[in-house]
Amino acid sequence: MPAAGESFPTDPVLVWGAGAIGGTIGAFLARGGYHVRLVDVAEDHVAAVRSRGLEITGPVARFTVDVDATPPDALEGSWPVILLCVKAHHTASAARALRPHLDERGVVVSVQNGLNESVIASVVGPERTFGCFVNFGADYTGPGRVHYGGRGALVLGELDGRRTERAERLLALFRSFDPDAVLSDNVWGYLWSKLAYASMLFATALSREGIADALDRPEHRDLYRALAAEVVAVAHARGVRLEAFDGFEPEAFARSAPPELAERSLRRLVAHNRRSAKTHSGIWRDLAVRGRPTEVDAQLGVVVEHGDEVGVPMPLNRRLVAMIHEVERGARPQAVANLDALAARER
Repeated sequence: MPAAGESFPTDPVLVWGAGAIGGTIGAFLARGGYHVRLVDVAEDHVAAVRSRGLEITGPVARFTVDVDATPPDALEGSWPVILLCVKAHHTASAARALRPHLDERGVVVSVQNGLNESVIASVVGPERTFGCFVNFGADYTGPGRVHYGGRGALVLGELDGRRTERAERLLALFRSFDPDAVLSDNVWGYLWSKLAYASMLFATALSREGIADALDRPEHRDLYRALAAEVVAVAHARGVRLEAFDGFEPEAFARSAPPELAERSLRRLVAHNRRSAKTHSGIWRDLAVRGRPTEVDAQLGVVVEHGDEVGVPMPLNRRLVAMIHEVERGARPQAVANLDALAARER
């Protein structure tokens, strides 16, 4: 961290992982005048960006921007700001790979889903790790192309909740992407809330339906409520103060909350997702389109481990993790019947 009175630099920016999240943010920063370098393991994606630029499509914005791109093994130099935007299960390996490229005063911002800040901090140190919560909708749709389907909450924060000059400077950086980005003294509360919401999203990915259609099914509302309640119970046991976002009200899913509160939150989530051109989750795309492992172990699996540590049983989420793995292996087709089977276990 810079010495007292010394301004924290936010330019140039290295974006490690140029898919849906990293590609969208990186493109906006480059268009906004920042010196951006994209790093990605997909050689065809890097080649396309180098030859014709990075194209953003969708209802929020449409543009193509020239931006530097390179594979990790060809990267040289160091950066004051590195945005880590890889899938959660690649966090540890990516953090180790980027560490030599982190400026001596630099910071790694975890622009991911999950509790990856802890993993990054174990590699580069907690003082060089910065928290970030994102909920906008985007998809990598092909080499050199990302679809930006809908806006969502974007929250930044120091891991210890302090309001620092570094945090203010990073907020200004991210507002080049989303003018509504905010700072919070409780970024962990947002990250844990996203995991409660993610438990429902992983369940919707067991079917072929989009997020809004799946969440709108009345016969599965008790299931969604029970899945989120397990995560909320673990967060409470760990002393986490949960934060609401984009229609998701985590305390409405607490086991002690009246059912009508969760019903109201589910209606708001349906409305939020119907406004987005991103109809299906990234989890669903990993299973149905890209045929690759999901982040289930690095997200829900981690929460189940936390539950074991604090003595909070999570039988539904544990079963959900197993079912996702069955779909990954091709042993279980994506179908609404999977939600029926999971709901039957809940009863």
